[in-house]
Amino acid sequence: MKVAMGQFAVAREWQRNAQTCIQLMQQAEQAGAALLVLPEAVIATDIQDSGLAVREAQPLDGPFVTQLLSASRQSALTTLFSVYVPDGPERAINAQIAIRDGEIIARYDKLHLYDAFEMQESKRVTAGEAIPPLLEVSGMKVGMMTCYDIRFPELARRLALDGAEVLVLPAAWVKGPLKEQHWEVLVTARALENTCYLIAVGECGPRNIGSSLIVDPLGVAIARAAEGPALVFAELDAQRIQSVRHRLPVLANRRFNRPELKV
Repeated sequence: MKVAMGQFAVAREWQRNAQTCIQLMQQAEQAGAALLVLPEAVIATDIQDSGLAVREAQPLDGPFVTQLLSASRQSALTTLFSVYVPDGPERAINAQIAIRDGEIIARYDKLHLYDAFEMQESKRVTAGEAIPPLLEVSGMKVGMMTCYDIRFPELARRLALDGAEVLVLPAAWVKGPLKEQHWEVLVTARALENTCYLIAVGECGPRNIGSSLIVDPLGVAIARAAEGPALVFAELDAQRIQSVRHRLPVLANRRFNRPELKV
């Protein structure tokens, strides 16, 4: 399966961001990709105004998503990204959606909110309450996570046990001391410990690192972006997953699913 990572810097104006997303969708489809992953919170952002993203939140039938759905009609490309949707006065939900052929085919509300490194996403954002669904793309099962979720290995493991062969992670990974190293270590670990592919796409720009990354089931980085806007492609191989899981059967060798184990 050919996949694409669409890395860009999210602007203040939702109209501009919608156009960027649509252009990346068109380019990915023209290149033959079956799956495109975009960053987190792509409607609007401003590093000088931390509340802008929530104030600009739109319902999923609002103009931003509607434009992207319209652009996806009669296309087999599956595109994933996250957006803030309203959840009452001054609050929103960080919702990741998958769209294909003019429809929203899956939704996941971010479970783990970024209350760390002197930031507090929960101040304005309501956490999700449900395990993400799996969706199928070109015969491969895909699990959804969002940004800070990568620091919680139990979510990736649950998705792998549910059958995920590919994990996707739209993100806006904030710069800081050793943060690029955290990103690479965590993305690599979640792929390797679950013997799956992981597609992690970060927003770039003045606040965030970019550095989008695809890691294979043995922890090998097979595609990367640098710090600027980019559209990067890679091929995912279902046989590679089967081969790795045969040689490294960590999912089958788990002990915590054994009733005789005392914990």
